[in-house]
Amino acid sequence: MRRIRRSIRRVSLGAADPSLTPRAGLKLVAELDRILGVVARLDAHIGPTTTRARGSSAGELVLSMAEAMLAGGDFMVDLDHQRRDVAGRPLRAVPEIPASTTFLGRTKRFSEPVFVGIEQAMGELVRAWFALVSAERRAELVATRPTVDLDPTDVEVYGALKEGVAWNYAGQRVGRPHPAIWAEAGVVLAADLGSGRSDPRPQAPSLIVRAVAALPEGLARPIIRADSGFFDHSVALAALEAGADFAIVAKRSPATWRACREIAEDAWVQADAMDAEVAECAYRPSGWPEVTRCVVRRVPVRHDELSGDTRSRRRRTIDPNQLRLLEAGEAECAYAYSFILTSLKGSIVEIESW
Repeated sequence: MRRIRRSIRRVSLGAADPSLTPRAGLKLVAELDRILGVVARLDAHIGPTTTRARGSSAGELVLSMAEAMLAGGDFMVDLDHQRRDVAGRPLRAVPEIPASTTFLGRTKRFSEPVFVGIEQAMGELVRAWFALVSAERRAELVATRPTVDLDPTDVEVYGALKEGVAWNYAGQRVGRPHPAIWAEAGVVLAADLGSGRSDPRPQAPSLIVRAVAALPEGLARPIIRADSGFFDHSVALAALEAGADFAIVAKRSPATWRACREIAEDAWVQADAMDAEVAECAYRPSGWPEVTRCVVRRVPVRHDELSGDTRSRRRRTIDPNQLRLLEAGEAECAYAYSFILTSLKGSIVEIESW
């Protein structure tokens, strides 16, 4: 039997080839800047932030950090690492990447009007993007009521002296961005920043007003969608006052359970896209708008699906009366419930599936 000889290629270890870059994808950011004028719009709304016109503008500072994060950077020092990318720098929207010390020194002087200007520029960029998308894509967005999602997200940070952060329930030191996102388009309209323990509800009315104002003209009436962290009548009222409807997840309480138990069994109808049923109950907390409806969804839970951990989230979604029977083995099945308070009209099946 003839043996086949295979040559083994030698592997060389050494300095990276300076003619290659792992960040060529940032060329897309440069193209976006060319088409939409990202830096120019940021600078126009932010204005001058230094007394002498030298070095990077405020818009270039903001976009350079965005590029660093898109290229995998997690810390300010990543700016310094990416400055050494000889082949990649000419491809970026901001080729003159600022040193981390420069970025930190300049942005420490950013005041509230600067952050307002950044958000205003973002709204202008969203409207400019909308005007340039294909006619087909624009028709899709116009045909659908815009959904504005209020969706806080914890971002873990490091450093005991970092400002505006706190320990969250999971034991992480985090900041908590509160973005308002146009869900169908996948773009951020407005945002606030809180700590790991900050309550998003006091900021929500202002955030809703700014987000709705940033939407392009010609769209249908917006819908504000939020989880139970925003369960407050002031959020619902702010949505209506901004010319939008609302759909907010309600927190479970003795009042919600009482209202749920009053639902007739024949009132439950099959949900649209999952093994669940939906109904409407007469629950409207004090202070909520008169147009408020409560849509309830229930999902069956078998005894063998119930976690023995009393901290389990699923256990909290089951009616306490049903939970006791399920735990005692006196019932083979119970239901996990979710409650949505909304001003939307129409079919509860469509509201729940949306």
